[in-house]
Parts: sequence; structure tokens; C-alpha cells
Amino acid sequence: MKTLLKYSFSCFIILGCLYSCSIAKYIPENERLYTGAKLEIQSDSIVQNEDALKTELETVLSPEPNSKFLGMYLGLYYYYKNQQEKPGFINRWLNKRFNEEPVYQSDVKPYEIEDLLLNRLENRGFFYSRASSEFEESEQKASIDYVVKLRNPYRMKTYQLDSLPAPIYEDIKELVETSPFETGMRFDLSSMKLERQRIDFNLKKKGYYNFDDSFLIFEADTNRYDNKSFDLFLKLKNAVPQKSIIPYKISKVNIYPSYDVADSIQKQTTRYNDKNYIQKEEFFKPNRLDPFIKIEEGELYNPETSRNTARRLSTIGAYKYVNIQYKEIDTLATDSLGLLEANIYLSPLNKRAFRAELQVVTKSNNFTGPALALTYSNRNVFGGGETFNTTIKVGYEAQLGGGQNSGKTSLELGLKNELIFPRVISPFKISEDFFEYSIPKTKTSISLDYLNRTKLYTLLSGTALFGYVWDANKYVTHQINPISINYTELTNATPEFEEILDDNPFLRRSFEQQFISGLTYSFTYNGMVDAKVHQKYFNFTLDIAGNSISLLGKEETPGAPKTFLGLEYAQYAKADIDFHYHFNFSKEQTIAARLFAGYGLAYGNSDVVPFVKQYYSGGPYSVRAFRIRSLGPGTYNADEDANATGSFFDKTGNIRLEANLEYRFPIVSFFKGAIFADAGNIWNSKENPTFNGKDKFTSNFINELGMGAGFGLRVDIQSFVIRFDLAAPFHDPSKGEGKRFNFDVANPILNFAIGYPF
Repeated sequence: MKTLLKYSFSCFIILGCLYSCSIAKYIPENERLYTGAKLEIQSDSIVQNEDALKTELETVLSPEPNSKFLGMYLGLYYYYKNQQEKPGFINRWLNKRFNEEPVYQSDVKPYEIEDLLLNRLENRGFFYSRASSEFEESEQKASIDYVVKLRNPYRMKTYQLDSLPAPIYEDIKELVETSPFETGMRFDLSSMKLERQRIDFNLKKKGYYNFDDSFLIFEADTNRYDNKSFDLFLKLKNAVPQKSIIPYKISKVNIYPSYDVADSIQKQTTRYNDKNYIQKEEFFKPNRLDPFIKIEEGELYNPETSRNTARRLSTIGAYKYVNIQYKEIDTLATDSLGLLEANIYLSPLNKRAFRAELQVVTKSNNFTGPALALTYSNRNVFGGGETFNTTIKVGYEAQLGGGQNSGKTSLELGLKNELIFPRVISPFKISEDFFEYSIPKTKTSISLDYLNRTKLYTLLSGTALFGYVWDANKYVTHQINPISINYTELTNATPEFEEILDDNPFLRRSFEQQFISGLTYSFTYNGMVDAKVHQKYFNFTLDIAGNSISLLGKEETPGAPKTFLGLEYAQYAKADIDFHYHFNFSKEQTIAARLFAGYGLAYGNSDVVPFVKQYYSGGPYSVRAFRIRSLGPGTYNADEDANATGSFFDKTGNIRLEANLEYRFPIVSFFKGAIFADAGNIWNSKENPTFNGKDKFTSNFINELGMGAGFGLRVDIQSFVIRFDLAAPFHDPSKGEGKRFNFDVANPILNFAIGYPF
């Protein structure tokens, strides 16, 4: 297996270096290959935002020349090869994947491009400008140079509103007075389009339900000036419907909490807080649903209020569709005010749902095996949108590789009960109106886990959580758990594991802290939801334990750690940050980067952070050239430690630093590729004698990073990703100084995982 991986890794590098091709011999005698265009702007005066103007003009330069990769016309080369009588299977497949038809000089239409350039310049205020072009030709290739000579642009003197009927005149006048247009600005059609959209957006918020930005028109008057200046007038087009220039008020709000289009049974109406709740039986309690609805009777129509209502209702978790429709009321409409009836149709999800998830888990520590998770959900349990989830998980892992870990297995059983309330449950009065974007959810959960690692130990753990999660806006999410309780108990420790604990007192202490009670907080900024080119993600997590419970702790033995209810409790603070950046510079091509830093501080009742809260490094979501939990701490090398009886055991620390860089690209269909490099390690802030002082974090940490590189194959089917990453280390901190840099392609690590690493 190692020989095959070594061969594959080496072939990937060699093939990338050997490829070279020439397409000159395939170019027809009467043609030249078109290599692109250049644009030069000439002007007698300074042009504001010239770079932006040039960028816009360059968008009309067509056609696009054939693409190049590392100086080679790959797509064009395979196109030509496929034109041969017997191209061969490989060339046909490569042509299907990379094919590009040739672009010749004869495909370029200079005069048409010049007209387009002049049109764009006129839209930007540069009237009476000139454009010219000239080809640069060699024996088999040709490019073209365009030159535009700009005249001084027309500039605005005044921006005025023409006469309009009431009441829309006063509303538009107020918006014109706050316009971003300034005296002296250049004539610009795109800016005028944005101004119309701005006015339309704000008029909608003032109740103008039927208004549209296409009803507005700009007129420029140059008659008063002879120095390329103009007055700009905003007016309405002729024959705009009367109903489009009056605001609308909400006359009635109807909510259908259990709407079914096929249901014709007579419904009963409940009046609550000036709204009509219409349902044949009480599916959702009106007093629980009402805080999510921001549309109010008597208020002017506002699309922002409508969107906020739809978004808030969608977060409840009980509905699959939220449909808000407005109906115009003609009978009471006047010349100055229209009336709307708001109808909110809510289509429930199935009350009960069952989900089964079967996985094949393969880890970089050679453990592999199946995992089965069964989840039962009961929605709208108490008629207020509550969701109850029960999850049972069974996992089994076995060591497949040889060495000292051979024969070890791991059995994991888990049970989790979760109850989610779509509102704030608190002993203190917290107004839900304070949360404009979304109402916080109250999450409660109790879970039990059983982990048995043969020849080592059995670990029993129980967790109870009570907290809140809410979206502050489109990008920011807060999650806080004021109550977080975790209890762990180490049982059935084998003599082999006891020997490990005897040799590592820090590890023993980390298992002795059975009781963890504290607070956790998480801040997440996700700018990847709608950004196209530059995508950013940031997460900050804070975990503080033991402070409140220390007030109730008892010191049963002088000098010994305090206990609560007879259990030794942990006291620590832990914080970490995780930053991701994606640069999508081409279709399906991305440069992805990640930085992670974490620090845990034990204090008070603890001299070491609990084992379950410590950091580890290495594995498919970390530094992929090292096996999971095998990197570090620091420069420690178990193979060189004669006393390291537990050298195979998971390596952990209270400090972690990692950085990842990855280039992702398409291969064919749903197969994607990646080339990546990782760096990272873990350390201890307080020296662990077991590691001979090599685990302590120092200012020399840069030279103690484990580094590796490799390539990956991903199967991406509608965002479900199966990932195979092959990596080899090129800097191993466990080796002596001067020996750490060594690209060990003879021993690559194959990582298998679900989902992208970051």
C-alpha cells in the first residue's frame, strides 16, 4: 500500500512537470491566433476613477482569447488533437474536458468594438470622444490595441424634482434632498439607475405598494450653459397609474397557522393582538406565534417588515413554507390612500420525522468502522413551535494498520435528548421585540455517552446544556450556554493504561477532574453566505468553567483540590479563534486559507485542563501529513524516549496553532481536485515532565511547526463531499534540529473524510 501511495504521489509531481505542447503547427496558413486586446485611455485632463472606467470599457473587448495554463494552450491543443483522424481515447476524453475552439484574428470585429466603447463613454458623460484600433501581427499570432481619446465630460450643476401630484411629491422631494448626487458630478447613466432604485426602495418603505422605479425618468438640460454643464430633472413618466403614486395601509392581518391548500373545512377565527388567527383547530397557539409577526394593522405597507416577518417565521422550525400575500381592497380606497389585506399562509412540516444516518468512518489513526445515528423528531410539541429530538448513535472502530496499535478497537454508544423552544425562556423578563432580526431559541439538552477502548479504558460521560442561540443579522450568530455541565468517569482502566497514567501524572490529573460546570459563548461571522469572490468566516469561542461552583466547593483534605457533591471539579478558561478566507478567482477555482489559534488556562482548583477539553493536532481536518492526535506536543518524539510506555496514546496540549492553504479546482463532472499545504502543532504552557521539557511553548514556536503538503480528490455531489487527501510531511518537529526539513514522500498519509476541511 505504501509503495502504491508513494508511486501515485511521485507520478502526480512528475506529470505536472513533463507536459509541454505546441499548437503552432495546427494554425491554418491564412489565419493568425488571436492573443488578446489592450486598451489605452488618452485625455487632456485628469479622469476621476480612471481605473474603474477602464475596467468597464474592457468588458466590451471581445472575443476572449484562448485560455492558457502555465503558458500552454491546453484546451486548444486537445481541440486540435481531436480533429485528427484517430485522436485516441485519452485525447477524446481530454478534449471533452478541456476543449476550446480556436479564436483567430478574423473573429475580431474592431469597428463594432469601437462603437461599443463610444457608447459606454457616452453613458459616462464623455460625449464626442473618439476610438481607434490597430492590430499587432506576427507570423502566426495577432493582438489588437484600442485607443480612446476622451473629451471633457459633461458635469451636473443642479439636481431638481419636477412638479408631481400629492402625496408622492413630498416623499420624493425628501429623498432627492438626501441624494448622494453632488454638484460637479459627471453625467453617468449607471448612477442615475442606482438613484431611481434608491428612491423606489425608500418609497416602498413609505407604503407605495404599486410603485416601480421604471416610472421615474431623468432629463438633462444643457440650454443654460455653454461649458459642458447641465441641470438634471427628475420626473414621472406619462400615464403612470393613479394607484402607483399613493401609499397603502394595512387594513387587516390574517394568519393561517396550519394552511393546507387542499383543505376546504370551515375554519374558526381567533382574534389576538389585532390579528386574525384562522385554523380549524388550534395547531399553533396565537400568543406564541404573535411575536414572530411584525406586520400590524393600521401601519403603512413596508416590504422590509414583510421580509422580517417571513424570516422570523421560517426560523421556528415547524414550517416548510411561509407565504405572505397582499390583497388590494378597492371599496374604501381614496385618491390619497389605498388599503391592503395581509394574508400569511403557513404550511407545517410533518409533526414527526425519523432520520437514519449510516456512515463508514475511517480515521488517520488507522481506526475504521461503521457508525449509525438514528434521530426521532417531534415538532410543535406544546403548540408553540417547540421541537424535541432524540438521537441514538452507535459507532465501532477497529485498528487496521500494523505496529503497536494493532488489534485495538473502540466502541461508542450515545444517547442525546434535545428540547428547543423558539423563544427566550428566562427567569428574567426579556422582551422579544428587542431582537429585530430573529428571536433567540432556547436550547436544552441532556446526553449520555459510553466509550470503550480495548486494552485501555472505558469512559462514561454525561452532559447537560441550557442556552440560547440567535442570529443578530444575516452574517452574525451568537450562542451562549449559561449552564454547561459535564461529568466524566474513567472505569475499567487496564494495567497497560494504568502504567501510562503512572508515567504521565499530567494525563492522570486531566482524567481525575470528573465534574465540569461553567459557561460557553460562541460568536460566528459567516460572510460566505452571499459573497462571490472574497468570502470570510470567523468564529470565536470562550469556555469558562468552575468559577461559580468554586463558591460552593469544599476542601475535604488540606492542600487537596476542592470537591462539589463529592466530585473534584475543574476550573479553567479556554478561548480559540478560527478564521477562513476563500478567494474564488475563477469558475469553481478557489484559494482557501485557514488560521486557528487556541489557548486553555487551568487555575484555581485545577493545575491542568481536563483531557476532554485539551487540543490535539494532526488528521483530516488539521495537519493532514500527520496522523490524528499524533503531532506534538512541541518537539517531543516518543520513539526517542526510552521511558515512553504510552507513546501511542493521543497527544494533547493546552495551546494549539494551525494554518492551512489549499487550491481547489474542478477535474470532471462531480470530481474535484486540490493541492494543499498545512502547518501546526500543540504545546503546553506549563512543562510536563513526561515530555522532557520538549512540550513547552516558547518564542521559537515557528521552528516547531509540523508542516506537510499533498493533493486531494473530492467527490462533490450537491454539496455532499467525500474527500480523499494524500499528504506527506516536509517539516517534522519531532526530529532533531537540522533534520526536520525532509519531504518524506516515501511515507504519505491517506486521509478519508466527509466534507471539506475548512
